[in-house]
Amino acid sequence: MTANKRQIKLGMFLRPAAHHIAGWRHPEAWADGGLNFQRYAELAQIAERGLFDMMFSADALTADRYDPDSLSRTSYVAWIDPMSLLTALAPLTKHIGLVCTATTTYDEPFHIARKFASLDLISRGRGGWNLVTSANANEAQNFGRDEHLSKSERYRRAREFVDVVRGLWDSWDDDAFVFDKQEGRFFRPGSVHVLNHVGEFFRVRGPLNVSRSPQGQPVVVQAGASDDGRQLAAETAEVVFTAHQKIETAREFYSDVKNRMAACGRDRDHCKIMPGLGVVVAPTRQEALDKHEQLQDLIHPDVGISMLSKYIAWDLRGMDVDGPVPVVPQDRGAPTRSALLSDTARAEGLTIRQLYRRIAGTRGHFQVIGSPADVADMMEEWITTGAGDGFNIIPPFFPTSLNDFVDLVVPELQRRGLFRTAYEGRTLRENLGLPRPASRYAAGVREDAAAE
Repeated sequence: MTANKRQIKLGMFLRPAAHHIAGWRHPEAWADGGLNFQRYAELAQIAERGLFDMMFSADALTADRYDPDSLSRTSYVAWIDPMSLLTALAPLTKHIGLVCTATTTYDEPFHIARKFASLDLISRGRGGWNLVTSANANEAQNFGRDEHLSKSERYRRAREFVDVVRGLWDSWDDDAFVFDKQEGRFFRPGSVHVLNHVGEFFRVRGPLNVSRSPQGQPVVVQAGASDDGRQLAAETAEVVFTAHQKIETAREFYSDVKNRMAACGRDRDHCKIMPGLGVVVAPTRQEALDKHEQLQDLIHPDVGISMLSKYIAWDLRGMDVDGPVPVVPQDRGAPTRSALLSDTARAEGLTIRQLYRRIAGTRGHFQVIGSPADVADMMEEWITTGAGDGFNIIPPFFPTSLNDFVDLVVPELQRRGLFRTAYEGRTLRENLGLPRPASRYAAGVREDAAAE
């Protein structure tokens, strides 16, 4: 084994019941996976057995992710609240990071700071916050609004939001709590800090009523791919999830975000970029292809059309399913994924049916189908040629697809010296190779700020 090879970082992407839109229908799938806590607990333990850095739970604040006519055929309509889920999973795991989504558009900084700081304490330093600005405009109607905030306003709010959250996470010094029974002093004088933030969107006094955790602060994760999203990632993120259909676009994204980080005065290695990767693996390539085709045959056309309509931000109902994908205007605030899929369809001449079948398992992320060597070859090429620092793995259905990856792909990566054989530390930061952030109120940090 070559000790100096770059080590691949791995996230395990949770999804209610299955990632493939028809995965819950597979004979081996847990159809109730999104609603059954014991299923999640088993998945967490499988991923930890596979030495994954983290498990990641996405979220949305609305159930109507597809048009009403197809809702009854999809599993993406109900799931356990991710923060409640990960908090419950913390004592059932020891090493794996616990990351979930929370929006900066329909929440408040104090709430988010308190919840993730608590998760970090309960898990002893394994918490992470996936910062999103909410791409689903339907969420607005659940929070007293008729329309979504504009994209520029959402990102301005997000920048201020994360700064406030990080300020609140620094409310207490690492050694604040002395528990001195003899002197009757619970915490050290001068060890608590009031933020007193006043900005465009928020007025937050503080301090946070949760102490600092073993890793200092939860890890901040981000997934925006637009210019605004890339800049926000460069300024704030420590992990970036991203979607690419081609290695060339993944390399461009990787280089761009790392260069933007350097321009912001950040160390390039202090953010791990992890493209999403759908994996269908079997002992042989033909077995994997057969397994994938079995899943594809389970897709109901109404669900496929509805899903594709959502991701390209264009209603395809009533169109010829075997006709061309329409040219979708991108000047009306459409999500970045819309342009990715529209460009893919035009470049390859895909029909509507072919495109929804293409993204049925990964929603625009890259997918590899093959033997353990095939999968490892692809992952090694991306990591060694500047397309990512690791991958957010997207199993088509649970638990079989995750077990297949752990049992077949992980040993192959380890054999090549590309993946750990044991966890490096106890906290998520230690395992990702990220530094522990010093408090903004620490002496050295204050002196650096004053010098600037």
